[in-house]
Amino acid sequence: MALLPQNLSFSRQILPVAALIGIVIAAYLIFVGLPDRSTTEPDQQPPKATGELADSARVAGAGLVEPSSEIIDIGTSLSGLVTDLRVQPGDRVEKGQPLFLVDDRTARARITETGAAIAQARAAIVEAQAAQRTANEQLALYRQISDPAAVSRAEVIRAEGDAAAAQSRLAIARAQLSSAQAQANSARTELGQLTVRAPITGEILSVNIRPGEFVSTQGGNSEAIIQMGETVPLHVRIDIDENEAPRVNLGADAVVSPRGAAELQVKAAFVRAEPQVVPKRQLTNSAAERVDVRVLQLIYALPQSDAFRVGQQVDAFIPARESGGSGDTAAAGE
Repeated sequence: MALLPQNLSFSRQILPVAALIGIVIAAYLIFVGLPDRSTTEPDQQPPKATGELADSARVAGAGLVEPSSEIIDIGTSLSGLVTDLRVQPGDRVEKGQPLFLVDDRTARARITETGAAIAQARAAIVEAQAAQRTANEQLALYRQISDPAAVSRAEVIRAEGDAAAAQSRLAIARAQLSSAQAQANSARTELGQLTVRAPITGEILSVNIRPGEFVSTQGGNSEAIIQMGETVPLHVRIDIDENEAPRVNLGADAVVSPRGAAELQVKAAFVRAEPQVVPKRQLTNSAAERVDVRVLQLIYALPQSDAFRVGQQVDAFIPARESGGSGDTAAAGE
């Protein structure tokens, strides 16, 4: 250690100081690198029962808001180009109100053609009736002659044939008139079908067509042309796992809150229970959720509120039967 002063020792003085500095630096880095372990309130509170249900037996389930009429997918009975769109999402429509129009030029041309065919058939009827009267009068005249020698048998037979032919032509003309009138009725029906109307009074939920687009009766579109439903009132369809279904107190009101807004709770009135238990399709994305179960679907009517929209997910709590025991049924996300 010739480079160090004679009174300075590396092992006794410099090395301990360097070790002390390293310890201080390491302690600082450890302190700065510690994770933040402070606690904060969650952005969204999990759903929980309140009021009378907070301390009583209950069954929890997830639901989906739907129109009271359920969602109606509007289609078309005839294919063609959309020439006019009369509604937009959010519009309130009355039953029978036009929603959109399909190109009707072909149907109108058929009506014109059948009108001409009807006129032609009526003219043929008039002509056949005149020919029938003439043939009948001629035949009657021959039959009134008492002298067999005055009119030959051949002339009588010819007159009888003319009368029968006139009768046949009249029947054919009348049949042609009936056919033309039936075709006209068919064309008018087709013309009416080209104006698609609302089947019920309700609200337009979605519109997936624009003027100029082609609509088909084959169901080739991935989306419904128009969706509508009666949204006054709204209903909520609640799924109850089959193992919890026997505990539900059917007929009791449910406490419903929108997904992500557990603090907003409303009472929903019982409407009905679907008669069929179906496979579970609505998922809550909870880690503890079972998907290999069937569910009983309960329908409840929601009170008037701006907090609910068609297609929105909700959490619900329903009173359990008194004989079903006590305790809480854990719900997905609870």
